Parts: sequence; structure tokens; C-alpha cells
Amino acid sequence: MKVLLAGGGTGGHIYPAVTIARGLQAAQPDCEILFVGTRQGLEADIIPKEGFAFRAIDVQGMQRKLSWDTLRTIGKMLKGLVQSRRIIRSFQPDVVIGTGGYVCGPVVLLASLLRIPTVIQEQNVIPGVTNKLLARLVKLVLVGFPEAAKFFPRGAVIAAPGNPVRTEIIDARKDEGLRAFALDPAKHTILVAGGSRGARTINEAMLQVYRDFAGDRNVQILHVTGTGEYESLKAKAQQNGIDCGENGNIILVPYLYNMPAALAAADLIVYRAGAVGLAEITVRGLPAILIPYPYAAENHQEYNARLLAEKGAAVVITDKELTGETLSRTISRLLSEPGKLTQMSAASQALGRPRATVDIVESILALLK
Repeated sequence: MKVLLAGGGTGGHIYPAVTIARGLQAAQPDCEILFVGTRQGLEADIIPKEGFAFRAIDVQGMQRKLSWDTLRTIGKMLKGLVQSRRIIRSFQPDVVIGTGGYVCGPVVLLASLLRIPTVIQEQNVIPGVTNKLLARLVKLVLVGFPEAAKFFPRGAVIAAPGNPVRTEIIDARKDEGLRAFALDPAKHTILVAGGSRGARTINEAMLQVYRDFAGDRNVQILHVTGTGEYESLKAKAQQNGIDCGENGNIILVPYLYNMPAALAAADLIVYRAGAVGLAEITVRGLPAILIPYPYAAENHQEYNARLLAEKGAAVVITDKELTGETLSRTISRLLSEPGKLTQMSAASQALGRPRATVDIVESILALLK
């Protein structure tokens, strides 16, 4: 079986594709995988490192207003269609799967016109523009949130298996996670992360949290600052007299390669609201303070976050409302109400879909049959 996956631009489109690919390989050991993306997206770096074949096409996102750049985008789209046709003709896939991002447009469109079975996987509550357009053509739409179904056109065949989560996240043990970071099992562990590049507003707000919780015997904080923010934030903390060394209760790291262990160790999360991250924390049943990225397309992160808050699994602080005092006060309030945290954890776990990858793979294989 040959599978072509298209998706990129952000990790939120790439990692679901990688997880689906591994799930298909587990179900069909002879499965041959090819990824298609752009040279500019993160996929050009991530996919080869994950051990998959990768081909690039020239395409860029469409601007919302007409300009000379619109003509350039249309030209690239036509070029991308030609390149997609060559790749599809050469690889001859049995199924083409799009996981989001504008690179999916020409690839999935060409595959559907060539009558190759096509699938798209939408991670967010509010679907992206490309996926909404492609939904009219593909054989199957897989959504991460059932609430997303209403935003697709009538007639689209939709299933809601949830968002795929790596098995390492699901299987990680709390005791192993605590040992991995030399954390104290008797303390509440707060994991703070704003994404692979970090989040400046969250990092700035965390300075007040450091001041309020430095030396606290009941709390330890693991803060993933992002590589670009690490040195400046560490220096600011030191200027405030806060030791972020290995022996304190506040640990700063620029990036985490072992996120499964960090999630397993955590008791409370401070996060953005990307769909992949939310899928991971709900599979773990973790309560969260969510601070949606305000410039996400269609403001989809806030819709994702609000859904978890409505279900009782999270507290939402918008980026505009975020201050150090607000964040610190929210953390203190939740830690002082263990019953509340337990309720949030149960609500989070109820939203988790640990079988999502298996269900996605079964849906794809059923489509081929």
C-alpha cells in the first residue's frame, strides 16, 4: 500500500501526519509513505528527521485582499498543481491524506480529480480555509472535535475519531517523568510551554509567577521558554534575584525533546491552545490554564480553548487579558482547590481520545476496501 501525506507550515499540521503515518505502518508493515510539503515550512526539516521520504512543491498561502502578491500566489498555485501531478503520477498512491496547510490544496485537489481516494484530517474546532474547500471533493473528512462538523459543507462525509496522539505520550508513566527531570514527587508540578518557539507574552507573565513561587516547598515549575527567549528570560529572572538553577523549584529549559515525560510528570499545564497540544493533555487527563495565540488563523486557538473551558477542563486567559498578576493568581487559586483540580482532570480525561490514531487508521483502511 502506498500513502501520500500532504500537510505543513506548522507542527500542528505536521505531527498529526507523522502520527497517522506511523499508525498506518503499524497496521500495514509493507506500507510505503511519501510526504509532500514546501521547502519553507517546518516539514522540510522535521519529516526527513522522522525517517520519511519528502518531496517539495512551490505553493504559498492566499492573501485575504487583492494585491500583486495575489497574482504571484495564483502563479505558484498553478506551478504547484503541475508539480503535484508529477509526484502523484510517479508515486501512484493508493490514498492521499491532507492534514492542513495550504500545501494540501494542489495535492489533494489533483488526487481527487485523478479519482484517487482522498482524506483530510482537521485538528481544530474551526476548520482551516483549505480544508473547508477540499471537503467538497474528498471521500472522507476526519475531525479532531465533533463540534467542527457543522462548519463543513453539506454532503461531506465526516467522522470524528479525535486528533492522533503519539503512543509515547499515552504510555508515559508519571514516576518515570518525575525522574527524567529530577522532580520531587511530593510537590505540585506545573508545566509551562508556549510552543517550540516560545511565547513572549507568557514568558513575560511568568516573571511574576517566579517571584510569587520561588522557594515554595509545595510547587515546582518546569518552564519551556523557547530557544529564542531562553537567555533573555533567564537573565531577567536573575536580575529579580530568582535562581533558576537545577537546585531550585523553578527550572527553565529552551526546548524539550522529551515532552512525553514532561506531560507525565505534570499536575497542571499552562499552554497555548493548539489542537495537537490539547489532544495530548486531554489524553493525559491534565487540567490546564490556556492562553490562546491571538494571531492564529480564524482565531481557532481561542475556539479550541473555549471548548475545553465549557467542558470544565480548562481556565482561559486571553493574550490581551494576560498579566503576571492574573496568571499567578489563577495558578494559586487552582492549587488551593484540590477538589477543583480533580474535577478539571476528570473533565479533561473525558475529552481525551487515546484510540484516535487507531480509529483514523481503521477509517482510512475501510475507505480503501
